[in-house]
Amino acid sequence: MSRQIVLDTETTGLEPADGHRIIEVGAIEIINRRPSGRRYHEYLNPEREIDAAAIEVHGLSNEMLAGKPGFADIACGLLEFVDGAELLIHNAPFDIGFLNAELERAREHGCVLKVARLEDCCQVTDTLKLARRLHPGQKNSLDALCRRYSIDNSHRVQHGALLDAEILMDVYLAMTGGQTALFAETATNPVPEPGVPEVASFAGGEPLVIAATPEELAAHEAYLEVLDRHSGGRCLWKLLEAGPERRED
Repeated sequence: MSRQIVLDTETTGLEPADGHRIIEVGAIEIINRRPSGRRYHEYLNPEREIDAAAIEVHGLSNEMLAGKPGFADIACGLLEFVDGAELLIHNAPFDIGFLNAELERAREHGCVLKVARLEDCCQVTDTLKLARRLHPGQKNSLDALCRRYSIDNSHRVQHGALLDAEILMDVYLAMTGGQTALFAETATNPVPEPGVPEVASFAGGEPLVIAATPEELAAHEAYLEVLDRHSGGRCLWKLLEAGPERRED
């Protein structure tokens, strides 16, 4: 089973070394490239003033967060949610730096945690680095990637941790679920996956038939779901699979 967590944070400023804090955490679980329905979302009281420039970005003020828990109150629950998963984060060093600083602060205040750093319980994948490898020399912000992959982010008036995690999930599935990703390795890996028919060879110069692996089929289905959701249910492939009943709707 492949378990991934798309994660994002909002903060009071840019540098944890300057005492800036996390004020929102949003995370979405993906199992075998499909959203499982499990989410994690918390607003946090930073116990310090939020920079004016940060408020312009995410719209969260000290007044709005006054009654929210501190990070130490949610640290164990967050670690339990992400434990053992691959974390997908856009510009991961920023979020991981803040999260690890918060974990250290929580321990200093007597919070007993199972790990000292997120990297001790999770694999971290920086989707910004992935996008730069796929699209060198181009803009690879979340907004730019949405335009490139035709993902509707018009509802993103301001940044928000859970909202940005939802958008990043769609971007990641689109970036990694196209035909290039689906079939790039089949030509160099003749050993079939367990339970998958072997490559069939035909005499007389007939082309080879290469069966898709379960992972490739799951990636294909996840990509179709993204297309279907953002086209308002008009993905042609899914319409054909559904048969005449849905096509008549």
